[in-house]
Formats: sequence, C-alpha cells, structure tokens
Amino acid sequence: MSSGSDPAAEGRRGPLAHLTVVEFAGLGPAPFAGMMLADHGARVIRIERFASGRAQGGMAALTARRSDVLARGRECVALDLKSDAGRQAALALIDHADVLIEGFRPGVMESLGLGPEVCLARRPALVYGRVTGWGQDGPLARAAGHDINYVALSGALHSSARRGQPPTPTPGLIGDFGGGGMLLAFGVLAAQAHAQRTGQGQVVDASICEGAALLSSLIYGWRSAGLWRAEAGTNNGDGGAHFYDVYACADGRYISIGSMEPQFYALLRARCGLDDPDFDAQWDAARWPALKEKVAQVFRTRTREAWCELLEGTDVCFAPVLDLDEAPTHPHHRARGAFAEVDGIVQPAPAPRFSAFPPAPCHPVRPRTGDVAAVLADLAAGASASGRTSP
Repeated sequence: MSSGSDPAAEGRRGPLAHLTVVEFAGLGPAPFAGMMLADHGARVIRIERFASGRAQGGMAALTARRSDVLARGRECVALDLKSDAGRQAALALIDHADVLIEGFRPGVMESLGLGPEVCLARRPALVYGRVTGWGQDGPLARAAGHDINYVALSGALHSSARRGQPPTPTPGLIGDFGGGGMLLAFGVLAAQAHAQRTGQGQVVDASICEGAALLSSLIYGWRSAGLWRAEAGTNNGDGGAHFYDVYACADGRYISIGSMEPQFYALLRARCGLDDPDFDAQWDAARWPALKEKVAQVFRTRTREAWCELLEGTDVCFAPVLDLDEAPTHPHHRARGAFAEVDGIVQPAPAPRFSAFPPAPCHPVRPRTGDVAAVLADLAAGASASGRTSP
C-alpha cells in the first residue's frame, strides 16, 4: 500500500498491519478500541466531527489535543456527516475498510445513512463494530448512561466497596475500557478472522454493561459456589482479608499485599514479624477484622521505601501503590519499556508484546485532519497494488 497520505505508515508494523479500519470519532470505548488496533499495526482512519464554520467541500481542518492519548496512531479526516458530500466521502472510505467501529447511541448511524444494512450491502465482508452502554436492543438500549451506571447494573460495582461503605467508582477501567473498548477490539478481530475465511461480514454488538459482567465471571462463579459473601468488603479479594489489602505506611503512602497462598502467607509473617498465634487461622473470616488492624499497625511502623527494600521482589506478593507520576519511573517498567513519552506526553506503551514482531512504536496524536481525497487515492492505490477489489 502506498504511504503517501498515511503519516504513520513508515513506522506501522505488527500483527494487524494488513487491516484497514474506519473509526467514527467518539468518546471512551470506541477510541480505546481504535487505539489498540492502531498500536498493533492497523491503518485506522478516524472520521472526526465536522468543525462548524470552517468547511470547504464538506470538510474542515480540526485541531485535536496532543494529550488525547486515545487518539494516537491515526489518520484523521473531518466530514460533515449530515451533508450528502460528507456521507458519500464516508461511504467511499468504508468501501476500502476491513473494519468499522462506532460508539454512538443505537440508531444514530442509521439516521446518517451509514448503518450496517447500507455498509454491508456495499462491502459484504465488512466487520461493523458497535459499542454502547446497554447494547443495541433491550429496554434500556436508548437510555443515556455513563460508565458508573453500566458497571452498577452489571453487579461489578457492588464489589468495589469497603465493609460498611458505599462502592467506589473505578474511572472507566471496568466499564468503558475493559468491558467496552477491549471487548469491542476482541469482537471485531474475532469477526474479522471469520470474514477472512468466509468473506462474510457481520455486526459486532459490544455492550459495556455485559462486558463489565463478563469481567466479573470469576466472582459470579465464587458466589454460586458459596465462596463469596454478598456483603462487599468481607471477602478475600475485595479488602476483607488481612492478607489481601492495601495498607498505609509511616509516610502516608501505601503498599499492597496479596499473600494468599500458604507459602506466600508464611513468608509475609516471617518477613514482617507476624508471630502472634492468632495469625495461624489465616482463613477464619471472623478473625479478619482484628487481624487487619494488627497488620495495619505493623505497616505503619515504616515508610513505603523501607517496606519496598524489605519485600519488593520477594514471594510475599507485594507492590507499592504508585501514583501516575511514579509508575512510569519504576525500574521494572523502565526495563520493559512499559511507558513511552511522545511529544512530551507520558503514556502506557502498546501491549501485549508479540515474539514475531519488535515492540510496536508508540505513535503520536496527529492533531490536524488530512485531505480525504488524498486518503482515498492512497487506499485505491493500495487496493490496486494488492489486487484487492472494492465496490
């Protein structure tokens, strides 16, 4: 494929380098899916919202924030999708795409004349990926909502509480990004593998609420087996157990302990001087509150740095609780290149790693939109060179 209008082409490599994706710009989960696909080599062409008052032929220059990490690695074009010219340009891009992703409310793409029926009729092998809070149908499908609501209805939010305290929202992690964007990325790649074998495209309906429930599968299994109590904050895994929790240190910073297995628990006791015989009853949940207070008193006797010197790298199952400025500087992350700095923005590097490819580069955010005509010409040249046909 020609790289004349694709600014990321020279550095793009990875297991998805054969894919062309059209992404309709939105918020949260769809951009996260687009970022993941672009991180691993896909050519992702992002259709930005039309910038009112600066139109030329249904297009406009648009300036994005360089700090919008979820937009990294894309080419961008700006189209007025409410105009005929903008719709036709979008359809022309879709004609060259393997995958389409969008995150609007149900019915929005259909109202624009860009719904699955129209697009799949033009390109039968297209994978049409959709992510919404509640799914494409059902009683709540068209209701507004946010991450906190989807996670709440899934049952997952209930498990994020301390005993006797209200649940603590987790900002986008379980819902928008894990249960939404990552689920969408998995779904479109599964459907694309099927399309490559059969030539048959399809719609992928990713519900954030269902994705959050899916991430809770282990807990649902434990609950069914009687191994998880309904009261949040009283279980092993939600802060109920003294050997699996976060503790404050003498300097007000925090550490995490996950000494669940007997050999790890024994090492925790040996290293931290927990020789009180009450600690012998590791799995007596009735004793956990009292044992938690004893462990808390011990950890308050030293600074976080001192506990790191004693416990980090051992089989205690220990890690300091790092903030967003500290995490990228940790030696383990530095050794693996887990974070990157691009245009002055520190951000997580692409993951996972693939043995057949060198680590994927972390591309910058392209803050200005490109010329849709040049992008279409480049796509057509690439299709001609590969012998691939488009409608």
